[in-house]
Amino acid sequence: MQGNHPTGDSRRAKAVRRAAAPLAVTVAAALMLAACGGAKKQSGDAQGDGGTLVVDTSFSLKTADPGRTFEPTGILVTRPVYDTLLTFAGGDVTKPVPLLAASFEAAPDAKTFTFPLRPEAKFSDGTPVTAKDVVFSFNRVKNLKGNPAFLLDGVTATAKDEHTVVLTTEAADPALPFRIATPALGVVNSKTVAAHGGSDAAGADQGDKAEQFLNSDSQGSGPYRITKYDVSSEVILTRNDNYWGAKPKYAKVVVRNVPANTQQLNVLSGESQVSLDMSPDQAVKVKGQAQVLQQPTPTTAFLFTNDNPATSPTTSNKDFQEAVRYGLDYKSLLDVAGAGSAQAAGIVPGFFTGALDPAKAVQRDVPRAKAALARAGLNNPSVDLYYASDVTINGINFGDLGARVQANLKEVGININLKPAPTQTALDSYRNGTESMGLWWWQADYPDASDYLAFTPGELVALRAGWKKDANAEVSDLAQRAKVATSDAERVALYKQLQEAMNKTGPFMPLLQPAQVIAANNSVKNLHYNPIWYIDVDKLG
Repeated sequence: MQGNHPTGDSRRAKAVRRAAAPLAVTVAAALMLAACGGAKKQSGDAQGDGGTLVVDTSFSLKTADPGRTFEPTGILVTRPVYDTLLTFAGGDVTKPVPLLAASFEAAPDAKTFTFPLRPEAKFSDGTPVTAKDVVFSFNRVKNLKGNPAFLLDGVTATAKDEHTVVLTTEAADPALPFRIATPALGVVNSKTVAAHGGSDAAGADQGDKAEQFLNSDSQGSGPYRITKYDVSSEVILTRNDNYWGAKPKYAKVVVRNVPANTQQLNVLSGESQVSLDMSPDQAVKVKGQAQVLQQPTPTTAFLFTNDNPATSPTTSNKDFQEAVRYGLDYKSLLDVAGAGSAQAAGIVPGFFTGALDPAKAVQRDVPRAKAALARAGLNNPSVDLYYASDVTINGINFGDLGARVQANLKEVGININLKPAPTQTALDSYRNGTESMGLWWWQADYPDASDYLAFTPGELVALRAGWKKDANAEVSDLAQRAKVATSDAERVALYKQLQEAMNKTGPFMPLLQPAQVIAANNSVKNLHYNPIWYIDVDKLG
């Protein structure tokens, strides 16, 4: 976990897009729509017969270069352009399946992974995809040292022959197949990218000059190619006639930067076919008139009590932590989040392999909380709770969530002083580990429980909560064993044990997974929610 995004908490800058968009962009988009009287309906819209599909979303977009993109809109638009070795089918992220690779084989020690490529795969210019293209693409991601680079930490890619790629790792890495499905690891046409300044060599972070070219001329083997790219207004995808697989139904996909309130109107009027950014309250207004998918996201909102006595003797007290854990009314917090949200049983989202069973979720127990507070020897303690004041995640205002936490804990004798701050200010204190209590979120970088080892003692997020490396031997041992376990059954068992142990003695209180709302015109077929890239535009009809 790099924690290097300007906003949000994970390697992805995803969560803050739920604030709708940077203010200037949102206003500009609103003015543009007003001036035009709304978006112009596209010829053949919602027909699935070669017409145009219009998708409205609030942009979080920096680049169309797959080696550099890790933002939500970038992932949405590059996934159907750049094939990855593996992918996920529909909304099932528990099992990677072949895409550019015809199959894959993992060695028993989870250190060697072999991928035979599909011989029929071609890039958009008709050039065959080879193992050299995969090796170039992966080395380029590593050496660009951008946000996606961590996905390949400790991984070496080699071409066994023209159509076979071998990935080797320094240590057992059973989560690698899950990371390989991330759109940032899409394969590029190495010859063409190199001819336009691309580099996979050491120093590519300074020497690679292909980003501008890739923003205007995509070089992938997916069902679409990028024909227009504008970070403030829209991205246009056009069907790739050289695609090796099943041809997508829509000839063109237009992804537009549109404020959430306008998205609601556009879907109902037919100005667009899909909206990705409505809140649960807005979803109520379109149900019955449009398709609505409403289910938990892979974002985990959590509370922590700092475990470092030097930061706070009160919050580091284990009895105080128990009082907080059982003093929270988790059901009332879901009321703030809205329909489609879910209580987080553990730190790992509910639909990932290794997530805790919902029955294992902590339930409010006020007598137990009061007894724990009494054991702590604390009489009406007063603690500051920090959070970002200018962030809305999937319709959740963290000020509202903080106020509900404050009210919950007041009932057990804990006084919470709300300390909202602008995102950057709040991030500084959070990352420096100086917050006595913090209300934050973690957005999955990839759909595997290993992404959440950052919450275990001595790791990135744990250190922000003052949970040092030697703080809990049981949790640390479980984390290490889970990290290298090679069998699926063993991994699942260990990650569940790990979260149960964390729920008993750790400084983290997983709260909820907010709801993702996707609305679509009734004419759109085969609509599924994918927790990583939202929708498969190439599968819609």
